[in-house]
Amino acid sequence: MEQKLLQINNISVVYSDVIQVLKGVSLSVEKGQIVSLLGSNGAGKTTTLKAISGLLKPENGMVTEGAIVYKGLPMHNKSPEEITRHGIIQVLEGRQPFKYLSIEENLRVGTATRAGKPYQEDLDKVYKYFPQLSNMRKKLAGYCSGGELQMLVIGRGLMAHPELLMLDEPSLGLAPILVREIFDIIRRINEDEGTTIILVEQNAKMALKIATYGYVMENGKIVMEGPAEEVRENPDIKEFYLGMSVSGDAKSYDEVKSYRRRKRWL
Repeated sequence: MEQKLLQINNISVVYSDVIQVLKGVSLSVEKGQIVSLLGSNGAGKTTTLKAISGLLKPENGMVTEGAIVYKGLPMHNKSPEEITRHGIIQVLEGRQPFKYLSIEENLRVGTATRAGKPYQEDLDKVYKYFPQLSNMRKKLAGYCSGGELQMLVIGRGLMAHPELLMLDEPSLGLAPILVREIFDIIRRINEDEGTTIILVEQNAKMALKIATYGYVMENGKIVMEGPAEEVRENPDIKEFYLGMSVSGDAKSYDEVKSYRRRKRWL
């Protein structure tokens, strides 16, 4: 039986030895999949990614129970540097560039874990996916638009040769036409490069359209999972994340009573 690329087994995460954010989270990712992690603000999605990438430590967070296993090796509570060298790359929410570096200099930062190795072929690959960046490679990143920055940070992640690429809210604050473009590129990276992707998103419709498998988080726990198509057709998902009632009529979030969610999921 083929081993899972990533296996998270019943982890709990605590910040500052007091605040528990994740409560027994388990999920698995197979090589070559796009796995979508859905949930409202504060559900624990970003904390889950940071537990995988080692970025809990700078925020005084720690995996206190359970295990994170990547390619058969334990990864929980290891340093971000060590985890990155294993091919796990997280693209943070917020599109954080080095503002006073050019587009191309920002991309070259992504090769830090491969210092001294040729990178021109990697740059060409990024420019193939994001031709807009090629035309503005000397422009300072601080003058870029939100869409350009999202392309930049994904491209910078690709420069690190990720085997597992984790994207945190790539559609946040972007116009619909840009969202479609970004998600199409994410799908192509998965198909063309064989890169396994974990996609944290509040735009459930777009995320489940390109994903293989989906998980839903609420209050620090996984409350639903399944093949992306099945999750997309689930009536609760339609109501809470796609804004549709079971009958297909549009519904605002406020119109949906929280009692039903508590009863079914929690």
